[in-house]
Amino acid sequence: MAIGNLYFIAAIAVVGGGLFGFDISSMSAIIETDAYLCYFNQAPVTYDDDGKKVCQGPSASVQGGITASMAGGSWLGSLLSGFISDRLGRRTAIQIGSVIWCIGSIIVCASQNIPMLIVGRIINGLSVGICSAQVPVYISEIAPPTKRGRVVGLQQWAITWGILIMFYLSYGCSFIKGTAAFRIPWGLQMIPAVLLFLGMLLLPESPRWLARKDRWEECHAVLTLVHGHGDPNSPFVQREYEEIKSMCEFERQNADVSYLELFKPNMLNRTHVGIFVQIWSQLTGMNVMMYYITYVFAMAGLKGNNNLISSSIQYVINVCMTVPALLYGDRWGRRPTFLIGSLFMMIWMYINAGLMASYGHPAPKGGLNGVEAESWVIHGAPSKAVIASTYLFVASYAVSFGPASWVYPPELFPLRVRGKATALCTSANWAFNFALSYFVPPAFVNIQWKVYILFGVFCTAMFLHIFFFFPETTGKTLEEVEAIFTDPNGIPYIGTPAWKTKNEYSRGAHIEEVGYEDDKKVAGGQTIHQEVTATPDKIA
Repeated sequence: MAIGNLYFIAAIAVVGGGLFGFDISSMSAIIETDAYLCYFNQAPVTYDDDGKKVCQGPSASVQGGITASMAGGSWLGSLLSGFISDRLGRRTAIQIGSVIWCIGSIIVCASQNIPMLIVGRIINGLSVGICSAQVPVYISEIAPPTKRGRVVGLQQWAITWGILIMFYLSYGCSFIKGTAAFRIPWGLQMIPAVLLFLGMLLLPESPRWLARKDRWEECHAVLTLVHGHGDPNSPFVQREYEEIKSMCEFERQNADVSYLELFKPNMLNRTHVGIFVQIWSQLTGMNVMMYYITYVFAMAGLKGNNNLISSSIQYVINVCMTVPALLYGDRWGRRPTFLIGSLFMMIWMYINAGLMASYGHPAPKGGLNGVEAESWVIHGAPSKAVIASTYLFVASYAVSFGPASWVYPPELFPLRVRGKATALCTSANWAFNFALSYFVPPAFVNIQWKVYILFGVFCTAMFLHIFFFFPETTGKTLEEVEAIFTDPNGIPYIGTPAWKTKNEYSRGAHIEEVGYEDDKKVAGGQTIHQEVTATPDKIA
């Protein structure tokens, strides 16, 4: 018997997000340790004044490739996930991702050289790509509109917990002598994937996917279980069921879709919005802070354990500041969350650039401690200000783009394309994650503090882009969002202007509570649902 508690369902499913978090800090906490630097060393070994061996580890470009390999695999995995999910189901796709993660983790744990490490991380990336694309789809299709932001946003919270747990686990293991310092944490990261696979056996399939496969009794049973608390005659269950039925009826008139469908005129704008919310989430520079924070803090004068402990504080901030977004994100709305977040991130990036430029100076040739990417030095009070601004940047991201960038894409698309559309959007995230992971270490070498200027400009551009093109989806059913993009009175091929769309949280909460809008209830507990989108004359 499947479990119908929405928060239990989300808590199990978002472990798939936790896998991404484990991968991030499995590298960021390790790359400064002696065990890692010496085992994967590519430069001549030297000795300090005390006779201690000094290893430089992989070169900046190779380290970028090692870090980026996971994102490269995630890009491919996210694209494949659309086919897997549409054919086998959302739940099965997530389980496949968990099995692939275990395979990749075994290879990473047993790595004998850099190529083997890269192969293992690519396989891990396939898993992360599948789970990061399909967990939000699964949860968004099972959650009511007023709770969708909260429960889908749990994916980001799981990522932050994964980062934090793995960082402290890796930090603890860093005191172990030899290669066990990194092999133990790389092996232990299999445990969440095993729990995810087993946990998904207890959860129901997406009711919208079941409907699309003409499994109507199962669809109604899942809606009753999750939304009706066992009451098949619940007004809200009936409303959701009829809404799904109406949309599927229209979609039967259309052939099965390919990725090309997403670039047709009636889909192009929402595809552009969905892709760019994922691109911007990378171009904020957040994952640079996640992967390479030890480099940044080393340039700010922190060394050894002080560097690792100070780096871990940003992961704690990331976990804590995600909570307000989960609790209140649906009330705030998507647009204000994105706009305010990008504004504050822009401010902190420009402050860091100004501090580095005004008070810093180039590091000795070859970088600090022989690490090329640690190419700039700043000391004293300005260095503390850089660290503080970095923490504030992380807080700004965690409360805004962190959860919202996962919630938003599945809300934009109709059922017939949602699996592939979300997969495509997520693949854009991973493509840019790959590019940034690979190029940031060489960028620190070549343009130094100007990296902060670059990300500040990106944050400025995203603020303007969001204001003019990202519509509000909060409180609307997935079917009602369709009406925004197909508004016959709106801008051709765009729909209702983004700045005119409103937060419908209050209306959605009322419908969820009583099952109908005021004065639309009819006898027998049924509702008259005025279908906004599922008529051929309203969809180009």
